[in-house]
Amino acid sequence: MRTGHTIPLVAGACLTAAMAVAASHWGAAAIAQRLEAQSRQALASANAPGVTARFLIRQWPTRHPTLEGGEKLNESARTRAAVAVAAIPGVGGVHWADGTSLGIVTPATRPLHCQDDVDALLHARTIRFEEASSAIDPRSLDLVNEVATALRPCLGSVIAIIGHTDSSGNERRNIALSRERAEAVREALIERGIPEEGLRASGIGSSRPVNGLDSNDPANRRIEFSVIEKVPLRPTPVDAPGPR
Repeated sequence: MRTGHTIPLVAGACLTAAMAVAASHWGAAAIAQRLEAQSRQALASANAPGVTARFLIRQWPTRHPTLEGGEKLNESARTRAAVAVAAIPGVGGVHWADGTSLGIVTPATRPLHCQDDVDALLHARTIRFEEASSAIDPRSLDLVNEVATALRPCLGSVIAIIGHTDSSGNERRNIALSRERAEAVREALIERGIPEEGLRASGIGSSRPVNGLDSNDPANRRIEFSVIEKVPLRPTPVDAPGPR
């Protein structure tokens, strides 16, 4: 084949691939928009005020929505909302932004070794923060590195990062500070290569002290990790970006 004919052929192939990617994204976006509209109706029927379903991950449409809002709902109402969205045809696993989830896999596939590895790291050491701050103490950065390494073999799992405080001070502020600290750890793990879509940060203040400790014991100021589930990494027509 002559060179003069090769350039137009290559350009045509690139244009075709680009059009395929655009068509794939537009089609996926249309499906996600339809699922989002159906989820609004489902949530209204489930009497879940303030709850929304987000069908985007890093601007790519997905069948696995994240539910946001509804912090004032009780557990029964939250479950009802999640079940209503999960029942929509075409919807995959449903996750709450705070880390709880519904319907991806059975507990039998839970990657316990990641949980055990992280628990072992945090058994004698704690991720510490500057006093009354969400800034991670520089002396704890090595531990954050080790936690990231322990979590890396289980990428695809949903990892809940839970902040705790002791009971000293105002509990509303304790809850906010524990959430800010969990978010700080989440950002640190993202910087170390852990995908952000698999990390859920929440703060629960002093409501769950360490077993055997008084609620005001400083040892209750801690970060815990919960490896919730292993998500199958099989893309659906909505999740796949198409040809590159």
